[in-house]
Amino acid sequence: MTTTTEPQTTVSAGAPRRRGLLVAGVVAAVVAVLYVVLALVSGDGVPRGTTVAGVDVGGQSQTEATATLDSALAKQMKAPIVATVGDTKVAVVPAAAGLALDAPATVAQVAGRTWNPIALIQRLGGGQALDPVITVDDAKLAAQVSSIASDTDVEATEPTVAVQGTKVTSTEGKGGQVLDQQAAAQAIVAAYLRTTDPVALPMVDSAPTVSSDAAAQAASTAEALVSGPVAVHVGAIAATIPATTIGDAVSFGVADGKLTPTLNGDVLRTAIAPKLTKVETYGHDATWIVKSGKPVLVSSRDGKGVNPQALAASVLAAASTADGPRSVQATIGPIPAKLTTADARKLGVVEKLSSFTQHFPYAPYRVQNIGAAAKSINGTLLRPGDTFSLNKTLGERTIANGYTKGFVVGPGGVFKEDLGGGVSTSATATWTAAFYAGMQRVHTQAHSIWISRYRPGLEATVAWGQFDMSFRNDTPHAVFITTIMTNTSITVQMWGTKVYDKITAVSGPRYDVSPAAKTQYDTTATCHAQGGVEGFSIDVYRVFWKGGKEVKREKITTHYRPSPTVLCKADPSKVSPSPSVSGSPSASGKGTPTPTPSPSTSKKKP
Repeated sequence: MTTTTEPQTTVSAGAPRRRGLLVAGVVAAVVAVLYVVLALVSGDGVPRGTTVAGVDVGGQSQTEATATLDSALAKQMKAPIVATVGDTKVAVVPAAAGLALDAPATVAQVAGRTWNPIALIQRLGGGQALDPVITVDDAKLAAQVSSIASDTDVEATEPTVAVQGTKVTSTEGKGGQVLDQQAAAQAIVAAYLRTTDPVALPMVDSAPTVSSDAAAQAASTAEALVSGPVAVHVGAIAATIPATTIGDAVSFGVADGKLTPTLNGDVLRTAIAPKLTKVETYGHDATWIVKSGKPVLVSSRDGKGVNPQALAASVLAAASTADGPRSVQATIGPIPAKLTTADARKLGVVEKLSSFTQHFPYAPYRVQNIGAAAKSINGTLLRPGDTFSLNKTLGERTIANGYTKGFVVGPGGVFKEDLGGGVSTSATATWTAAFYAGMQRVHTQAHSIWISRYRPGLEATVAWGQFDMSFRNDTPHAVFITTIMTNTSITVQMWGTKVYDKITAVSGPRYDVSPAAKTQYDTTATCHAQGGVEGFSIDVYRVFWKGGKEVKREKITTHYRPSPTVLCKADPSKVSPSPSVSGSPSASGKGTPTPTPSPSTSKKKP
């Protein structure tokens, strides 16, 4: 048997692998070439179809795209951001809030050559809508938000305890709503160049710090204080402080979550003064009066008698509980002057530093409120390093403190009535006098809207519990303040020793001007008509001169928001037109229509 063997071919296992690697290498090389070509073709400019805030910058170089944005968005960048706080609308000027577009950084998000494969694929698919890069001046933004809060916050009302004679009255605390300033700032930034719709600024609840239990305890203390007279024994002299006098002397202030009573020692001492005439001697501090345009020193005089502060402390301790002894011992002792003649001579109150007169339209409430403020300011002495606070000097503007209702700037730049209206005129006069006297500015806040009788950028306002007007005497000499009041003006004068030859004010042009806010219509009984005022920013420079040369210059920037025209009538666009009514034909053949009365407008002016 013959066996035939077929020839066989043997194939190495490494051959297919080598061919596969060869193919893969070729593919990789092709992909690499295409990748490089794609990267080179995509260029270093802005991908086509790219937009920023609706502006097409696609296909442009970085420089061209940056210029396009700066030009196309120039108006939009300055346009006020409309914000709402509850029912109130406010306009936020971007420049005043420290907001600006960083056009180069915005473009750089997509411009420039890239080797990122994902970015390359995105470029093949066209451009995208870029989010604008915003720069923020945190200090300016915080100041703007704080200004909005001062206009719109409804602060919580603390419970109160008041005493008139022997009658004790109390009111409950009430919660409020205030602007969430941090969240509001974030919302304003988020809206800038991204939307023209009004942006709602969030509010948060505000609660009283004094609890109902603490208020009830304070009322109980007040009842005890006026439950009867307090006997005062001064050696062999016996006197009595009536319960009604204690009621007139007591006041309650909020401290550490409590309503804490204090007694006015001068009021208590006055009640027993007739019994002390034979053992007391009147004294007074050194002071100054103005004669022939110069400050003249009035010498001090030490006194002798019952110390008012010590008397108040002992009466408060004895009468705060209903079962107390209601009898105190007081002693006659020296009452030295707080400012002696010798010390006063060292203070350098020798010449006029400044004088400023602020005029105002006559109104009884203005005369009363500005006059009360002028009386409190008059005679103020600032030693070197002292800080003047108008709120601290005037105290809360209440009826008990001599104030009445008047016009103040309310939310949205609309005038409303409130206690102490007009006091800002005294703030403006005092700050302007301090400005020209060279006092160091600590905090001044202009009105949220411009009031035409004030010099733009060189005025100030105050609000109890919200913001103050304060300045510091940073000179090596004391400053003595006097006031002169008329029915149409308040003059504030400052006396001391000049450090500079003169101080002048230079105003820059108005900028970031925005038109008056939308007209508002009001048919309520409390409506007060007013004209609209445009918003704007302005810089005022305080220039210090010495030896005929400028030695220092300070800039104060003020931003005013626009205010609306207010008409005390119904909105014509929301009033349905009356149907035509034809009368009976007259002899002339023409109908006599029945007239429709027009809504009247208030003639009261803020």
